[in-house]
Amino acid sequence: MPRADFDVDAALDVVRPICDAVRDRGVDAIQEFSQKFDGVTPPDLRVPAEALQRALAELDPDVRAALEESVRRLRQTCAAEIEADVTTEVAPGGRVTQRMVPIQRVGLYVPGGVAPLVSSVVMNVVPAQVAGVPSLALASSPQAAYGGLPHPTILAACALLGVEEVYAVGGAQAIAMFAYGAGECRPVDLVTGPGNIYTVSAKRLLKGVIGIDSEAGPTEIAVLADDTADPAHVAADLVSQAEHDVLAGAVLVTASITLADAVDEELARQVPAAKHEERIRTALTARQSAIVLVDDLDDGVAVVDAYAAEHLAIQTADAATVAARVSNAGAIFVGPYAPVSLGDYCAGSNHVLPTGGSACHSSGLSVRAFLKAVHVIDYTREALADVADDVVHLAEAEDLPSHGTAVRVRFEGR
Repeated sequence: MPRADFDVDAALDVVRPICDAVRDRGVDAIQEFSQKFDGVTPPDLRVPAEALQRALAELDPDVRAALEESVRRLRQTCAAEIEADVTTEVAPGGRVTQRMVPIQRVGLYVPGGVAPLVSSVVMNVVPAQVAGVPSLALASSPQAAYGGLPHPTILAACALLGVEEVYAVGGAQAIAMFAYGAGECRPVDLVTGPGNIYTVSAKRLLKGVIGIDSEAGPTEIAVLADDTADPAHVAADLVSQAEHDVLAGAVLVTASITLADAVDEELARQVPAAKHEERIRTALTARQSAIVLVDDLDDGVAVVDAYAAEHLAIQTADAATVAARVSNAGAIFVGPYAPVSLGDYCAGSNHVLPTGGSACHSSGLSVRAFLKAVHVIDYTREALADVADDVVHLAEAEDLPSHGTAVRVRFEGR
């Protein structure tokens, strides 16, 4: 089951000179690339505070209410993810505490090209805020239609969430700005958020200069369904993900030929009625999308587990039990009333998820992405004395005798 062609390595040759130029020439280079790639030169990289407040004031009330509900639900789940510090007394007088410490400065990237992903503002900002990150900067592409500012709905979401440091910078140059700093933007410690292949390639190139959340590729959905599934639901879910990108993957796995045929018929009806018909049709007819027939549900579970989809929808009898058998998925949507689009906006889950099969080893964005664990070791003299010989023996076994001396010196002649 192939994925779409998404050669991050090949894109490195394109983004390397962009990142080098931003490192060496800062704002001047960013403005040149904005004109080249976005067709506009922002008057200032940083979005003025009045532009943020104006965007919020002009936001459609229904959209604002929906954003507020999305934020409320996500804050609830994020708050439940916070890990308490844990102290273990490994011996009398010898304690090790694991402290969870927020990353000090984070750069958040929100795509604004094919679609203004206002929901990605929520998905990046809320877990960072709940984690206690003290310094947040957000970047999104400048738009010629809005005078070189990012899309106003993205700006409104930033204002709603209290994000004041927002930059009209997109693509690889935004990642480089976060990594090296430019103008008013100080370097960050971590960059999160999805983007196109050039954004992802820049994250790979600069990993080490900055931390990154993941290398997110094209979006994808797998639906595991049996003959209890409603073909209209299944088709609509496949279409909803194909709407994102011509590289999006949409896969149905089923043992029911009857369902497969019915879903084909539904797609033939639903795709022409969609606003983005051409984009959807391209994605659904490409190599990364298919209906996969299996012998039975057990084989279906094995297939979707091996595929490790970003989004996995389970539309079978006893869907919760089937979902519990799956280990590899970015997020699992259980039953007919948990469509993937719910997770995109208002489920309370995060939609920044591992793609391209990386769900077998990676997790979606969460509070944990914005925290790091620090061990604090606190031993008394007596506790160190109790284990001193063991440290010395292990140091000598590794031919690092000065390690042992660092323990002995604390007791010799005293």
